Amino acid sequence: MSRTERLRALSEEHGAHTYHPLPVVIAEAEGAWVTDVEGRRYLDMLAAYSAVNFGHRNPRLVAALTRQLERVTLVSRAFDHDQFGPFAAELAELCGKDMVLPMNSGAEAVETALKTARKWGYEVRGVPADEATIITFEGNFHGRTTTIISFSTDPEAKNSYGPYTPGFRTVPYGDAAALRAAMDDTTVGVLIEPIQGEAGVNVPPSGFLTAVRELCTEFGALMIADEIQSGLGRTGTTFAVEHENVVPDMYLLGKALGGGLLPVSAVVADADVLGVFRPGQHGSTFGGNPLACAVAREVIAMLRTGEYQERSRELGAHMHRRLGELPSDVVRQVRGRGLWAGVELRGKARPVTERLMELGVLAKETHDTTLRLAPPLVIERADLDRALDRVAEALSAASPASDAAREAVAQA
Repeated sequence: MSRTERLRALSEEHGAHTYHPLPVVIAEAEGAWVTDVEGRRYLDMLAAYSAVNFGHRNPRLVAALTRQLERVTLVSRAFDHDQFGPFAAELAELCGKDMVLPMNSGAEAVETALKTARKWGYEVRGVPADEATIITFEGNFHGRTTTIISFSTDPEAKNSYGPYTPGFRTVPYGDAAALRAAMDDTTVGVLIEPIQGEAGVNVPPSGFLTAVRELCTEFGALMIADEIQSGLGRTGTTFAVEHENVVPDMYLLGKALGGGLLPVSAVVADADVLGVFRPGQHGSTFGGNPLACAVAREVIAMLRTGEYQERSRELGAHMHRRLGELPSDVVRQVRGRGLWAGVELRGKARPVTERLMELGVLAKETHDTTLRLAPPLVIERADLDRALDRVAEALSAASPASDAAREAVAQA
């Protein structure tokens, strides 16, 4: 039995089966490359669902983490520390907002935003107690807590976890008329992914984000942009809402905010929104800890240069041109922005990801038929082309024409 097989057997026996990983066990990583326990190298075309936007073990981020490790790592929010104030100020400035409420995981940021919207609705808007509603969209993925899966439309995420949390209305993604029809005096927030990642990198129709912003303003509701996957450079701008020049009331950030080193998330909004909280009403032992703040401050500094947004725009345009050349008998549609793409296949995507692994490229399927690609923003163009060559090769094996050719050879 190989080392890979032994380690995977341990995972299978002792780890709860909540994931269906590819049969590879990573031991080392740097930049856009990872190495498995057998010493084989792969190009990472997933970047931990955008958590590794700046590459594995980015030297600037590792240095920031190491410096902080040598000073102080955790005091909880019972005491202040010298990284928190600067982190909050710098992140607020990046977002053009006043205040920051730090958490750890993306799901915690979403839960915090839901609590914020309801509390704001009752105490500022004057919505009657326990009547606040929040609008969400079909195909959404905001996390896996009990409240969040209550408004999921994915049976795999939702089934067998009831009773579900009330107070949500779900409408079709991209349908402004349906959104308007669902909104009323009880609507305190509209929670939206500017691009739906887990659903297959779904980009909304042009003008939809603008319509969401206008409707939220009209009804006096908060526009809550879940930029946990789409934000921090992934789509070629700092935030995906910028593609329509939209400014939400709340930004939800995570994943890349921790630089691929540790979980960091945050809700960012103006003082008239986040100012509804008072001491003891919400919090987190680890949220805003010194390590998290030190790394996130370096992430913010890197984003201020615009370098990573530019790389995502330029390399993303190149990636989408190449993906657009894939054979239509295998590929139904290519969606996405920047260095983020959902390749909708005419067949199952899992065999393609398994073939890509054999060819030295790691990617992942979502919702059976979509190949999701999200390489680190630091990937070199030559490496991106190498990965895209392998994608074309893996898909050619799935082509009906290839099947027919193989059948002809077999019959001969």
